Amino acid sequence: MITIDHINEAKKNLENVAQCTPLTKAPILSEIFNSEIYLKKENLQLTGSFKLRGAYNRIANLPEEKRAKGVVAASAGNHAQGLAYAAMKFNCDATIFMPEATPLTKVSGVKSFGANVVLHGENFDEAYAAAMEFKEKKQCEFIHPFADDDVIAGQGTIALEILQKVPDLKQIVVPIGGGGLIAGIAIAAKSINPDIKIIGVVASGARGMKESYKSHMPIDSASVRTIADGIAVKNVNPKLLDIIIDYVDHIVEVSDTEIANAILFLLEKHKLVVEGAGAAATAAIMHDKIEMDDSKVCAIVSGGNIDVTMLSQIIEKGLVKSYRKLNLVVTLRDKPGALTHLSQIFQDCSANIVQIDYDRDSIKLEFGEALVTIALETKGEDHQKEIKDKLKENGYRFKQI
Repeated sequence: MITIDHINEAKKNLENVAQCTPLTKAPILSEIFNSEIYLKKENLQLTGSFKLRGAYNRIANLPEEKRAKGVVAASAGNHAQGLAYAAMKFNCDATIFMPEATPLTKVSGVKSFGANVVLHGENFDEAYAAAMEFKEKKQCEFIHPFADDDVIAGQGTIALEILQKVPDLKQIVVPIGGGGLIAGIAIAAKSINPDIKIIGVVASGARGMKESYKSHMPIDSASVRTIADGIAVKNVNPKLLDIIIDYVDHIVEVSDTEIANAILFLLEKHKLVVEGAGAAATAAIMHDKIEMDDSKVCAIVSGGNIDVTMLSQIIEKGLVKSYRKLNLVVTLRDKPGALTHLSQIFQDCSANIVQIDYDRDSIKLEFGEALVTIALETKGEDHQKEIKDKLKENGYRFKQI
């Protein structure tokens, strides 16, 4: 059984290793919801996520003779980086099994700390199975990413830091994948203040823990699919479920669209680079999944190791959704000056062209026509309406994409 004493011991192990990450008020969210909303920025941890805490605490408590045989783990990325860093600190060999679709930034991060990386399977659970085979073959220590007392205790140190700075906090909102983070935070927070509420957040594409929590029995997901790869866990661990049932007050879910909105919001308004799992708690607050009641709330920003390609897609879609980018396909007469005339309309409307493609060979076109695919920087919904009205006035056929 994990107690506050175990978590305090973990805090001692983590001194001079894990950073006490910033806990800052989120002014825009606080104003919108008439509450005091804080962000615990574990994305600024040494390895880009909270996972360093649990992994380091586990290896610190491992007997020297077991460390000498090396360690193995399975991870979607953040546990891998935390364990690789911890193993490097203890001069211990580490082999990490990661799903084949793991973002390059996480794979590179693990390798940079000297660990061996094996890409295997479509998700965490398949990588986990391969890691267990490796453990049996090499007789080395397996470090579980969440279902381990030392790992859970290490993650619980986050709650100690939060409540030291904001002792009268009313709620902590925590992303849930396997459940190690919320278990540690809940045990620590409830030990200090039994009245504090702990709210878990799952991705809609990985709802196993939410369904299990409601049913009070493990219900594994048939499959998982979400941009929040850090919480894309298929199978529910019974031990973690028991802790969550005992300590967690409520579990909500957020969609990938809501997570993407939160990633863009944190980037643009708070200058924070956050991965999908790291944005889940903020997404739950932004999209009214949490009962605020004018209270003091902390959202855990659990990690920032987002793939640059994914971030680019989120920014692109966010610009379109917020009417700051307009993508059009316009049909032109294929003759000299036609493109100049079209460009003049955009200039008159003060719309900047950022991308353009000219196609005169499509079989969908009549002879003498051309298609222009064009991307414009715009200044809101009214500006886009002005542009489209001008195109109609000038007899252009077009569609928005």
